[in-house]
Formats: sequence, structure tokens, C-alpha cells
Amino acid sequence: MNKTALITGGARGIGRGIAEALAKDQFNIAILYVSADDAAKETVEACKRTGASAMAIKSDISNTSAHENICEQIQQEYGRLDVLVNNAGVGPKNRLDILETSEDSYDWVMNVNLRGPFFLTRRIANRMIDEKKKDSSFEPMIINISSISAYTSSPNRGEYCLSKAGMSMMTLLFADRLAEYNINVYEIRPGIIQTDMTSGVQEKYNKLINQGLYPIKRWGQPEDIGKAVRAIAGGALPFSTGEVINVDGGFHMKRL
Repeated sequence: MNKTALITGGARGIGRGIAEALAKDQFNIAILYVSADDAAKETVEACKRTGASAMAIKSDISNTSAHENICEQIQQEYGRLDVLVNNAGVGPKNRLDILETSEDSYDWVMNVNLRGPFFLTRRIANRMIDEKKKDSSFEPMIINISSISAYTSSPNRGEYCLSKAGMSMMTLLFADRLAEYNINVYEIRPGIIQTDMTSGVQEKYNKLINQGLYPIKRWGQPEDIGKAVRAIAGGALPFSTGEVINVDGGFHMKRL
């Protein structure tokens, strides 16, 4: 039986890169998206071209009352969920100094980037535990997509940084709690990735990259993240949990 992966925020950008990478290994793909209908359709079709089965679920991850329905749709279509990839994320609608950050912006970013993923993970983790009790060979896992912003200060988008720092702790918490059930939890920490989210600051980052912001002098691509997820989901790190995988061109290294 083919394994199934749910990728939140899977319609475009990093999410699409992850979906296509896992489809190449014949995972059943379920992508969760909120508004990009055309992009979601294109991603599903791209996954299907690999021979994989794929479906799109339109739902807002920040709406926790919809989480059970998301799980049920996957259950009905594929029987169970092997890999949850928490990728959905938004930046602030307006980049403002933290001395001017609005409550609305803070709540919106935190609800999508942290609160929604936390409660979806809680629900899915309990389902994974129940499935393992029925089938000891079942080896589910959870992969969280955070950001270098988990530890890098950007005072003009503080709510985003806080949400990603929270996701890093969420990784540790679930890794600790789920270890007794042999459910491994990982964190992938992307650097500057070329997506719609970074398109508005492309000129700024082009300059920084060329000036040596990090050792590998190029933009990261969604497929770079997809390859890392594919390796983990393929079982490359069975004796690791709570592990952070940096996919950032070497940004995390301290250099003189």
C-alpha cells in the first residue's frame, strides 16, 4: 500500500516543491490550501503526472473546527495518513516595525503559522497513535517547515519570527511526547527561498546574496526543500527525532 502525505499550504511555492518530490516516490498526495484554486489544481495535476494519486482539500488551517473534516477526507480517500508536513505559512500583510505591529496582524500570522498547525498536529498525532495500536508496522512521522526566522531577528515582521520560533519549540514538544509511540518529528529550516512570499523583496535579497549573506551564493528553490522532505519521509533518519535540518545555503554557520 502506498504511503500518504498531507502537505499544508501545498498549492504553490515550498508546498508544491514538497508535494512533487513525494509524488516521485509514489506517495499519495493530499494538499491543503485556502484560496489558490488554480495553483492547487496545477499542483495536483503535476503530482498525478508522476503516476501518484493526488487530491486537494480547500480549507483554512486556522479554522480548527475544520480539522476533523480534513482528517476524514484523507481517511476516506486513502485509509490513513503516514506523513504530515506542516508547511502552511503567511507573512504579515504589511511589514511594520514591532513598535507599530497591530493586534490583527499578529493574530492572523500566529493563527495560520502556529496555532492552526499545533492543533492540526495534535489531532493527527492522536489518529497516528490509534493506527499504530492496530498495526505495529505503521511508521508515521511529522515534518515541520519553519524558517531561519526562528532565530534571526527581523524587527519589521516580528509576528512572523515569533511564529517560526514557536514552531521550533512545537517540534521539540511533539518529538518528546510522541517518541514512546515511535512517531518521529523533524524540523526543516529553510533559508531564503524563491517563492511568491519573497517576490516583494527580491531586489533586497539579490544584493545580500551577491554580497555573501551565506556561502552558497544563490536563491534557494522549493525543490531544495522538497528533496530534504523526500529524504526524511523515505526513512533516511530513523534514529533521529526533534532534529533540525538546515536548508539555507549555509546561513546558519557563524563565520569570521
